Amino acid sequence: MNAYYSDHFVLPLPEGHRFPMSKYRSLRDALVDTPGIRLQEAPAASDTELLLAHDPIYVTKVISGTLDAKEQREIGFPWTPAMVERSRRSVGATIAACRSALESGVAVNLAGGTHHAYRDKGSGFCVFNDAAIAARVIQRTSAAECNVAIIDLDVHQGNGTAAIFRHDPSVFTLSLHGDKNFPFRKEPSDLDVPLPDGCDDRRYLDALQHALVELEQRFSADLFIFLAGADPHEGDRLGRLKLTQEGMRQRDQCVFDYAHKQNIPLAVCMAGGYGTHIETTVAVHRQTVLLALNHHSQRLRKSDVE
Repeated sequence: MNAYYSDHFVLPLPEGHRFPMSKYRSLRDALVDTPGIRLQEAPAASDTELLLAHDPIYVTKVISGTLDAKEQREIGFPWTPAMVERSRRSVGATIAACRSALESGVAVNLAGGTHHAYRDKGSGFCVFNDAAIAARVIQRTSAAECNVAIIDLDVHQGNGTAAIFRHDPSVFTLSLHGDKNFPFRKEPSDLDVPLPDGCDDRRYLDALQHALVELEQRFSADLFIFLAGADPHEGDRLGRLKLTQEGMRQRDQCVFDYAHKQNIPLAVCMAGGYGTHIETTVAVHRQTVLLALNHHSQRLRKSDVE
């Protein structure tokens, strides 16, 4: 199974910045000796690819370093050339994971999930919207029509993604998220499932099962993009939900079983994770990747039988 990394393209951040940049390298280190995982350097997304989901003026401002102070504050990162390269690579990793998933059933971006980026602006630590760009790239380059469902299980609503695809019937946006959490102004997804603060494993998993049933009833997908945020975990300082490690495992397994049952390729992005202890976030992400690997093995066995 291919897993694409971009952690060696590091954003220089001020001391005390709350974005957990170190988690990406720690995650790759935790997977480096895992049999069956091929760690691949993420390619950089091209300008042409970025423009499939973003406004040309915004892309130009990011690349040229002409974002104003307000725009940089909304993104949450100071502009640097490294920020641009890191953002390109994170997008490129999701594009590559989608292409690989279409060939082998499942692939992983060890970063990504930058779902707060709108067509014309960045927000919430998101510069470019990797899932939106990847969906558009795959649709433009596929020989046949490709309907994409984005299953967003980050604790924060995928507002940028929802806005980008609001009038696009070829992409279905599903978001399970904390009702009272960021962003405080939500955008309407095709299916939104707001959850209360303190939501536990049972309530979350029940809501997820119902949402996936509704997705299947309303949309015929050719590709899933799964934003497997670690931030619904009870140890996350920004999440406000109460899923245990076992609950997170069941959440991921539910999505993998859903894709397996329908025999639909699945690209996985790590999305958010802001644990009080960074090793907790890394453990949740690692668990997701190992479950994806198991899903990949099941796909191979099924293919061999057929």
